[in-house]
Amino acid sequence: MAEMLLEARDLHTYYGSSHILHGVSFSIRKGEALGLMGRNGMGKTTLIRSMLGLVRPRHGTVRVNGDDMTRAKPHRIALAGVAYVPEGRGIFPNLSVRENLVMAARAGVDGRREWTFERVMETFPRLGERIDNGGGQLSGGEQQMLTIGRALMTNPDLLILDEATEGLAPLMVKEIWKVIRTIRDTGIATVVVDKNHSAVTALTNRSVILVKGEVVFDGPSEQVRQEPALIRKHLGV
Repeated sequence: MAEMLLEARDLHTYYGSSHILHGVSFSIRKGEALGLMGRNGMGKTTLIRSMLGLVRPRHGTVRVNGDDMTRAKPHRIALAGVAYVPEGRGIFPNLSVRENLVMAARAGVDGRREWTFERVMETFPRLGERIDNGGGQLSGGEQQMLTIGRALMTNPDLLILDEATEGLAPLMVKEIWKVIRTIRDTGIATVVVDKNHSAVTALTNRSVILVKGEVVFDGPSEQVRQEPALIRKHLGV
């Protein structure tokens, strides 16, 4: 069985007096592709932020590669091999495409440098055409490519993508899904959050569904595909 990469146990997270996560447990193994699904406001992003040290859970534990990271700062978790593509992208608009990528470059936890600047250029040829443009001059799809490319430059063991196709044109959405599949096939563990349930379950081995801050399903993505009642009940509008 593959080694556990990230594990959260019994997370309770609050925003002020609002209790958002109610004892959520979550795990992903090395090389696994996992879909994190749920309607808007069900706690998906809060779970991610709780595991990355961006929000501190009031109760529960977070481990990365077996090390307790419950109270760790976000940069320590990033250095442990976890990369994050946030919903808001978070690129530096006044830096060029090249600068956005190069500033993130580092070796992985085990010293590997499989994702180089050249490899990111091969994966995202459109970025190569915009290499000296500022991040703020890119289209939404190009910015998303830049955000994913920047995350890959850290040579992560785990890549978490939060709504990577949100608001993009259909052709760009198709391109982003193709890239995510390529990343998955290189052996990087991936957590994918997206409203396109059919695309998520086609790409992932396992799916977790959140409803009101609780896990209501954790099992094979194939089961979600074969049981449309699950989608109607927990993910339907």
